[in-house]
Amino acid sequence: MTNKLPRLPIATRIRNNFLAGLIICAPIAITLWLTWSVVRWADSWVKPYIPARYDPDSYLNFAVPGSGLLIAMIFITIIGFLGKNLIGQTIVQFSESLVRRVPLVRSIYKSLKQIFETVLKERSDSFKKVGLIEYPSAGLWSLVFIATDAKGEIASKFNAMGKDMVSVFLPPTPVPTAGFLIFVPREKIVVLDMTAEDGAKLLVSGGLVTPEYLPVVPGAEPAALKPKVSARMKKADRLIAPE
Repeated sequence: MTNKLPRLPIATRIRNNFLAGLIICAPIAITLWLTWSVVRWADSWVKPYIPARYDPDSYLNFAVPGSGLLIAMIFITIIGFLGKNLIGQTIVQFSESLVRRVPLVRSIYKSLKQIFETVLKERSDSFKKVGLIEYPSAGLWSLVFIATDAKGEIASKFNAMGKDMVSVFLPPTPVPTAGFLIFVPREKIVVLDMTAEDGAKLLVSGGLVTPEYLPVVPGAEPAALKPKVSARMKKADRLIAPE
């Protein structure tokens, strides 16, 4: 016969149930709150510029959340469609030529356009790989997002020194929106198999949320082909196992 587990006190069980409920409810509540905040922010920017006859709120007795965001997405899509044909490209080039004549504005516009083209380019592999580098000193490792190979004048200077350098982004914890741009020799970067999303979770959680990793063993059966055994089935097997 198997030994029965000691019964937990009522206070401990209540605390465990509360923590379990918090783990379930907190991500859902925060996700809904962030989504609602983005929708309200978009509506506050777009709706003031919508004519009253096109605004759904003018015909209803209540505000329609998300209508401003939807109209903005449709407008941006139409602009992108028109920008691909000859007439649209001509208009865009003419508008850019006007912007580039303004001393301060042209620098901001050029930088922002280059950033958006790099980040949103479909074939770009920037920030899709995660790696480790020795920082801030030897023996101490930091998580980084691999950006791209060194380019332009920086690449030329490094090539003259016989170095193959890669630019990486080193974000802080727990807010990875700011950080440091570091150029690291390619051979000193330990590329990880985790995705950029898993790397962001690891950073934001301060190392508490570690992505699952199944090392590939030569000749072993792939994890996707192995039958899944639930924890309840494992517990049942232990209970019926002979002494």
